[in-house]
Amino acid sequence: MAKLDAFDLRILARLQEDASLPLAELAEAVGLSSSPCWRRVQKLEEGGYIKRRVALLDREKLKAGVTVFIAIKTARHSMEWLERFHQAVHDLPEIVDFYRMSGEIDYLLKAYVADIAAYDALYKKLISRIDLSDVTSMFAMEELKSTSAIPLGFVDM
Repeated sequence: MAKLDAFDLRILARLQEDASLPLAELAEAVGLSSSPCWRRVQKLEEGGYIKRRVALLDREKLKAGVTVFIAIKTARHSMEWLERFHQAVHDLPEIVDFYRMSGEIDYLLKAYVADIAAYDALYKKLISRIDLSDVTSMFAMEELKSTSAIPLGFVDM
């Protein structure tokens, strides 16, 4: 796909806010008629700019209101160990984000759980699957900002 233009960026911005917008409303919001808007959405999907469309759920209502950040240091740095660790984390649905870090922490995980007991069960599942050197857990006291929106101000047009 060629460079994104202002229409593409407006489409992406609106879809980040509400991916369930009817096409007519999306087209009107971005200043296009329905057919050109639909073609642009299709091109944005084909080009990989839109990876998927999802519903954002209420974690509190679904008993997953506690956010835990899990910082991991390890003495193991082989590809074999990393692949085993990746698989161990991948199979735990409570873990929603998984990062390899620079600096003193090797890996940072983010998990959603119901309570401390649920985190303890998650911790025990994790350490039963993989050898870890140092695990530090931090519980979020309050969520001050959380978004799934990608900032679009860096895109060259």
